[in-house]
Amino acid sequence: MTTTHPLDRPVWNALTTRQASLAVGNARALRFRPEINLFAAAADPGDAEAISALLPETGAIGLVEAGETPPIPGARIRKRAVVNQMVAERSPGVAEGFDYLVLGDADAAEMLALATLTEPGPFFSETHRMGHFIGLRERGRLVAMAGQRMRVPGFTEVSGVCTHPDSRGRGYAGKLMRVLIERIVGEGDAAFLHVYPDNFGAIGLYETLGFRFRAQLTFTVLSRA
Repeated sequence: MTTTHPLDRPVWNALTTRQASLAVGNARALRFRPEINLFAAAADPGDAEAISALLPETGAIGLVEAGETPPIPGARIRKRAVVNQMVAERSPGVAEGFDYLVLGDADAAEMLALATLTEPGPFFSETHRMGHFIGLRERGRLVAMAGQRMRVPGFTEVSGVCTHPDSRGRGYAGKLMRVLIERIVGEGDAAFLHVYPDNFGAIGLYETLGFRFRAQLTFTVLSRA
């Protein structure tokens, strides 16, 4: 399958351009460093041998492609799911009087703990190094966060959006996302994200923030057989 839009192959286009410093691999296939994330891609998405060579002894790699992933030698499919890709080209505006924190290395352990609890998507010990992350604390505890993940020319992904179960229903996710979108659009990019098609609550929120459906991609998680 021949694709021309940079978001049809977000992993490869991120690893070969704006996030090349986070990549390991070779000219045929690359992945984010294991402590950063599990996403991987081959220069030719049909190059099963190159993808197979990226399989770690333990753990997994994740592919996000517009086309079908071929059978990968020596691999077991741990997950395969369709995801909706949505794009927002304009800022919806930032909530007035909303205070938030910029998160970094000092917050990494708490960020990982919150993501592990709420499962907003693949999140590792150094995922926060992929981009700008912000959050909220209540009584000293990190209760909500959102950040940037893959960055390709012209587009920056919003990801890691999550709220502690004890603090839901207060609009934190939407407010944090508004800040991120404002920043992304202000830097000249459009914002994008991925969401499962049956996550109707999240899709409804994203639509109120200006996100619109662009394409369906396939998310595949592979480990050694």
